[in-house]
Amino acid sequence: MRNSSRSQVDPFIVMDVMEAARRAEAKGRSIIHMEVGQPGTPAPAGARGALAQAMNHDAMGYTVALGLPALRARIADLYKDWYGLALDPERVVVTSGSSAAFILAFTALFDAGDRVGIGRPGYPSYRQILKALNLVPVEVETAAENRLQPTPADFLGQNLAGVLVASPANPSGTMLCRTELEGLITAAHDQNIAFISDEIYHGIEYEAKAVTALEISDQTYVINSFSKYFSMTGWRIGWMVVPEDHVRVIERLAQNMFICPPHASQIAALAAMDCDVELEANMAVYRENRQLMLEGLPKAGFDRIAPPDGAFYVYADVSHLTNDSRAFAAEILDRAGVAVTPGLDFDPERGHGTLRFSYARSTADIAEGLRRLKTFMDKRSEA
Repeated sequence: MRNSSRSQVDPFIVMDVMEAARRAEAKGRSIIHMEVGQPGTPAPAGARGALAQAMNHDAMGYTVALGLPALRARIADLYKDWYGLALDPERVVVTSGSSAAFILAFTALFDAGDRVGIGRPGYPSYRQILKALNLVPVEVETAAENRLQPTPADFLGQNLAGVLVASPANPSGTMLCRTELEGLITAAHDQNIAFISDEIYHGIEYEAKAVTALEISDQTYVINSFSKYFSMTGWRIGWMVVPEDHVRVIERLAQNMFICPPHASQIAALAAMDCDVELEANMAVYRENRQLMLEGLPKAGFDRIAPPDGAFYVYADVSHLTNDSRAFAAEILDRAGVAVTPGLDFDPERGHGTLRFSYARSTADIAEGLRRLKTFMDKRSEA
């Protein structure tokens, strides 16, 4: 049976690393997971308790396509709590994870063949979803001096229909300040380019609060998720905020593509938003882990790194150690028992010489992983 050309997307390499780590664990090996971008903690206890209680009296049928009204209202309140913004809940769309939000956004904003600008390195699924929708990802190579974030000049003369930026970013963890984000949005508006802001790591910041695109313009698409700060990756629940006149467009698409987000996940997400004590306890772990990484990675020989502003990643230049990051990551897994992600996932060009380290697991795991990495690198340098 034939396949469409749209289906010819690249594999998500980190998932392959996860599978290799799983196979090693199945053979009895101890593996420290620094590859996957997910919290090591479950959904907050209050979220799990709320769902358990609801399941006793709720059939968990379809909800309306845009999500439970109570959840949409509570998400709107989050923008007041975090950014001081008064947001109309009608502009909030609950989605089946941020992945569904990207599909809805790309489908609503672009026609087949349209060109969409994304920074490189960047989240690999951006370009793969764009390709699967017959759109053209236009990757611009970001510079180290700009902390691997795009600038308005990067997108000039590219004949773009849209631009997608992420702050904090994956894999770098770097953020755009208000002036930088405003410059990108203004440049996009001036060229009649749709602007999408990926904000799924908001809430996980260390020295400054992340800026939402909604502080600058209502004529943007903002995508967020319960996966990261709210520790609900497998629940597949996210949201997007769209301009008022786009709500009905998104609603029609969502009705037909997804029917509705998972009802059970929406109930849990609503309760999770009030679990501040537990969520901030998670943040305390990330802060400690970040400090361990910034101290421990250079001691292990991974000294070409930039401190992350947010998220829970460190992106390291290892081009002086290897020109094959995938083979290097496999060697680290095999000999050190630490799973890390090759940079090829995020940058098909320069990714041969980069690795991403995630520090979302427990502090004990991170400390042990750093110990193993140092031992491995010391033996490698001796050889």
